[in-house]
Amino acid sequence: MAVQQITTGTVCHLDAEMVTRAIERWDLAALDLLFVENVGNLVCPASYALGERVRVVLMSVTEGEDKPLKYPTIFNTADLAVITKTDLADAVQFDRAEAYANIAAVHPGLPVLEASTRREAGLSAWLDHLDHLITEWCGAAATA
Repeated sequence: MAVQQITTGTVCHLDAEMVTRAIERWDLAALDLLFVENVGNLVCPASYALGERVRVVLMSVTEGEDKPLKYPTIFNTADLAVITKTDLADAVQFDRAEAYANIAAVHPGLPVLEASTRREAGLSAWLDHLDHLITEWCGAAATA
């Protein structure tokens, strides 16, 4: 597994050209998936396409149920939302029903998964989702 850090310099977001330059020496034909983690605030990056086929937004329970309302653009442009750190939900009094309602208010029908790497909860659903995408794009032979 190769990793490439991309520094954006003085701008608040990645763009497709930055990603292209960062991976130009990679054999992309040898990859089933390429993840681009666009970290930072969810305002600026949401408005820039990176050439991605699927956009996933991560929402930690520690950040609150109102995250979709604060950052509607990233949720509107997402193909999937993943609620993370669910093992901490009780400790931070995370209201799942409110979070799901807020996601639906911003992007009706957006699929949502929940995950906790600490308890390994939801990881099989995430991996199944990725496997489905690989099969959909590359055919069954890619996952065999």
